[in-house]
Amino acid sequence: MDKNPIELVCLRKEYGRFTAVDDLSLGIARNSFTGLLGPNGAGKSTTLKMITNLIRPTSGHVFINGYDVTEDPKEALAGVGTVIETPEFYGYMTPRENLRYIGGIIGMPPESISAQTDEVLEKVRMSGWADKRMSTFSKGMRQRIAIGQALLGDPDIVILDEPTSGLDPRGMAEMRAIMKEFRGHARGLTVLTSSHILHEVQDLCDRVAMVNHGRLVFNDDIEAVGSIAGLKTMVLKTEGVPEASVHDRLRSLSSVVTVDSDGADTVVRFRGSRSALFTDIAGLGIGAYSLSEGDSLESKYLEIIKESS
Repeated sequence: MDKNPIELVCLRKEYGRFTAVDDLSLGIARNSFTGLLGPNGAGKSTTLKMITNLIRPTSGHVFINGYDVTEDPKEALAGVGTVIETPEFYGYMTPRENLRYIGGIIGMPPESISAQTDEVLEKVRMSGWADKRMSTFSKGMRQRIAIGQALLGDPDIVILDEPTSGLDPRGMAEMRAIMKEFRGHARGLTVLTSSHILHEVQDLCDRVAMVNHGRLVFNDDIEAVGSIAGLKTMVLKTEGVPEASVHDRLRSLSSVVTVDSDGADTVVRFRGSRSALFTDIAGLGIGAYSLSEGDSLESKYLEIIKESS
């Protein structure tokens, strides 16, 4: 089995008597898009700073591709692109000049810097601003250039610390659209991003790790949270009706996800409206007496945070 490219083992960070990260162990699966979710002050940024060797853990270890970040930072962080805290660029330089300069610093081959600069500018939708001085840029525009510099060198892993923080609604939407395209990366990309915005994690990520008071309190595929994709549950009374024909009919519907028997009843998980489902199964001689909306990410998140506080 392929090893996780990022492994946190009993990671702990103390500031005097305050524990910011409390024995956190977590594996980030290869080619996953993982959201590190938690309220402000939960330890998300501290965790990402330890992963990227910006601060040292009090105890525990971070391994990236098998290398200990503290002991072998150069090897561990090779092939890792990051955006941590507010990005800084030379305002008197253009995005093209800034990215070429950064490409040289990180050791990219000189012959590939120009082409990769143009490529990442296109990915972050800033080609039209490539030769404008960055001193005139908004925070959202600068954040897009920061994502671009994280993609220089064609990394296998990208780590982002609240990349939409401080952006206006339009800037947030543009940033999420760019991040969604990470999933189509030709070689596959492992992405770890922190956020305290629930619908952002729901929209972008396929896995979620929740932290509170520096502790890991939930870690699973995002679908395991419950009705994350808008699934509903309906119990159909099918006693006296040929079960096979009902199940076959239900399974043929595009809105139906699962069909299960429960004694004389049939339990259906589906997307869309109840009325639309009723229309689709009209004439089968069955009725519904129970309808529930499975747990949302928000309700599950609030439940977990409350239990861990």
